[in-house]
Amino acid sequence: MKRLFFAMALLPWILFACNGGRHQRMEQPAAMEIENLKTVTRDQAFNTEGYAPITENTFQITKEHPLSTFSIDVDKAAYSNVRRFINDGIRPPAGAVRVEEMINYFDYDYTPPQNGDPFHVITEVSACPWNTEHRLVHIGIKGKEVPQAALPPSNLVFLIDVSGSMQDENKLPLLKKSMLLLTDNLRPDDRVAIVTYAGNAGLVLPSTSGDNKSRIREAIAALEAGGSTAGGAGIQLAYQVAKEHFIEKGNNRILLATDGDFNVGESSDDALVRLIEEKRKSGVFLSVLGFGTGNYQDSKMQQLADKGNGNHSYIDQINEAQKVLVAEFGGTLFTIAKDVKIQVEFNPERVQAYRLIGYENRILNQEDFNDDEKDAGEIGSGHTVTALYEVIPPGVKNTFEKPVDDLKYRSASGQGTVPASAELLTLKLRYKDVDADRSKLITVPVADRSITTGETSDNFRFAAAVAAFGLLLRNSAFKQNASYKQVLDLAEGAQGRDVNGYREEFLTLVRKSAALHEDGTAMKD
Repeated sequence: MKRLFFAMALLPWILFACNGGRHQRMEQPAAMEIENLKTVTRDQAFNTEGYAPITENTFQITKEHPLSTFSIDVDKAAYSNVRRFINDGIRPPAGAVRVEEMINYFDYDYTPPQNGDPFHVITEVSACPWNTEHRLVHIGIKGKEVPQAALPPSNLVFLIDVSGSMQDENKLPLLKKSMLLLTDNLRPDDRVAIVTYAGNAGLVLPSTSGDNKSRIREAIAALEAGGSTAGGAGIQLAYQVAKEHFIEKGNNRILLATDGDFNVGESSDDALVRLIEEKRKSGVFLSVLGFGTGNYQDSKMQQLADKGNGNHSYIDQINEAQKVLVAEFGGTLFTIAKDVKIQVEFNPERVQAYRLIGYENRILNQEDFNDDEKDAGEIGSGHTVTALYEVIPPGVKNTFEKPVDDLKYRSASGQGTVPASAELLTLKLRYKDVDADRSKLITVPVADRSITTGETSDNFRFAAAVAAFGLLLRNSAFKQNASYKQVLDLAEGAQGRDVNGYREEFLTLVRKSAALHEDGTAMKD
């Protein structure tokens, strides 16, 4: 009771701190107590959001585990969601910080593929910024870019959550503005339908040609939030509409827009996932657009997009909608390759141990690489995909390795000696054409040739900066000597052609994060 009375007595100060005076330092002796109380109040607004725990990839001993296999992923939701937390003066929960999505939020200046190839692969190797005794391997993939005028027509079905939880300004109102941006860029051959769900599902806009923009805008303007959330009938109706207007060799896609508070009525989450997996075989893919705060269900939305061969984006502001639905329209909505997998074989004579940074929920078994039945990631038109490995060279003490007893039967393992090679690793990439069931293989050997950090490209240094930033936000066990100053130094010298200002915005976020208190809950000016 005493605590409750004390909190109520401080309520006026808390309200002041949350309105206008939020970033001001208070001089009263009780300032720290007030700040901590304010923090608890603000954090409670996020305690129903759902984030899956992330068990970080550890260092693998190359002689024991020479293969690293994972599914390529181009989701970018984590970065904009992390940005939302930081701009609110709150350190994001560790489960929200998926480092690979933060890295891949940014476009990189990779050389495009030539001669009709779907991809071009680049690699760079240099000292690891947060532990210069280690090395950082940068892998970059550039997908072929299809000019927007040459993109196949789209058959889009918006499946929109109009339940009561979507009333906030950063939910349905922001979604409607985002849809208007997309509408302005529709072509006559494109089609759009709108299905809503909240208690009952309904077809608000039958599939309509992109040249009838006035009708589409009217339907968007009429959307209102209210009622409970039950999406089972809605998603069934959305797939039905998509099937009825299916475009052969076109982009047939459902865009689920929600704050994530999405239940499926009498069906279970597993049943929903199975439905989405089944429907993707028909060529109708599912992408997810997340909105809002408070009950945002990140892990569920990511899973649905993954199973639907689509993308997961989080739209926290209208500029993000412009990025996702206009500037990157082709990459977001037009898949050029599916089931894209990478397998890296490290040379144990030149790599003592390695760690894949991020992609924890995309790790595959080594036998999955050649299994064409195994689902993997998708790449859109013009997309860049970046992956980083931290590598420990031979002779450098591996401080992350926990000692185990020598193996009694190691000599009987049947593994022969490794032939001498000047290669650090071999990278293999498998993918399927959009309408194919059999995969194709690309193999890229990487020589053991390292350059100084100053000689590396802007791509290398900026990606390294974003990775280090993610390690700091997660308070990762692998952050080692990473610091905010180091992140700023790397990124400031690697901005390159920052046409849309995304990299400059990143610097602002880093500075804000550096100003967070040790407990990550309150902003300093």
